[in-house]
Amino acid sequence: MIKRLYLFVFISILFITGCVSSSFRQTTDTVLMVSPDDFAYNTETADSNIFQHNSTSASKTNNEAMEQFNNMVKKLESENIRVIQMKSRKDIKTPDAVFPNNWFSTHRDNEKRTVVVLYPMLTPNRRAEVRPDILKEKLEDNGVKVSKIINLTHYCNQDKILEGTGSMVLDRVHKVAFASLSPRTNKDVLEDFCKQLGYRSLTFHSYNKGKLIYHSNVMMSVGTDFAVICVECIKDESEKKKVLSELKNLGKRIIEISSEQMENMCGNIIELHDIDGNRKIIMSVSAYSNFSPEQKKEIEKSGTILPFDIHTIENIGGGSARCMLAEIF
Repeated sequence: MIKRLYLFVFISILFITGCVSSSFRQTTDTVLMVSPDDFAYNTETADSNIFQHNSTSASKTNNEAMEQFNNMVKKLESENIRVIQMKSRKDIKTPDAVFPNNWFSTHRDNEKRTVVVLYPMLTPNRRAEVRPDILKEKLEDNGVKVSKIINLTHYCNQDKILEGTGSMVLDRVHKVAFASLSPRTNKDVLEDFCKQLGYRSLTFHSYNKGKLIYHSNVMMSVGTDFAVICVECIKDESEKKKVLSELKNLGKRIIEISSEQMENMCGNIIELHDIDGNRKIIMSVSAYSNFSPEQKKEIEKSGTILPFDIHTIENIGGGSARCMLAEIF
């Protein structure tokens, strides 16, 4: 009985001091998704996103995107993952609204309260996606109390961009922000984020076909105990060594992917957990088809793989499964 009492006191102290805290868990069981009501090829973002491909039929594109979105929502919910849905704006066309993780992220502070961060987006039609009042109302209607909003959108006035967890790949437990610098990932804004959220940054440069990769989460993903990364895209040897060393120090099993696999969205995956705590690895059918059997086995050590058919959204929007999910902590 005395031993049990000491154990209870010890665990209580750990929680109080923050040594053990669900606030800094890597994954969540709740995501927010925005329906692709005006989904289309975005001419404003195409210059910096080589993953986008134009479509000849706008109506067919939109219908297919809506069908793929709705199927994804249903499948996630059937897997006991909570999905909060938002509609795109009605007054302004926002063709990339289906990728909400770029304009906001949520975090738990030391008191287990929800903090929202708003980000400066590169183009006008993506800046139009940023709707903090609607977001706050939607979250609180679903039982998520927002205690604080950190607004970084003023950096747009300086042409300094940071597009959320597209620009940054976060280790939320150890508070490390990996960021591949590009026109959509500015180091000054990154450092401001890190200062306000208690993170430290690790920056590098990655390339595909001679151009800077527009978002870090296209070429890497960090889970609880694994990392998927396109190492060959990091051309500078010292940067490559720095990134791999950090991932190893964080205790991640490193799964390297090729440039071709990255182009098929193998880097744009995300780990969630369901309401019972079971770990799920979310990816597109394209990504799943392009992982080797050995790589799939390695990923499955960390959770059940859930592939989704979102080929229209991927090919035309230039983003994949991870981009469609804004994690709610």
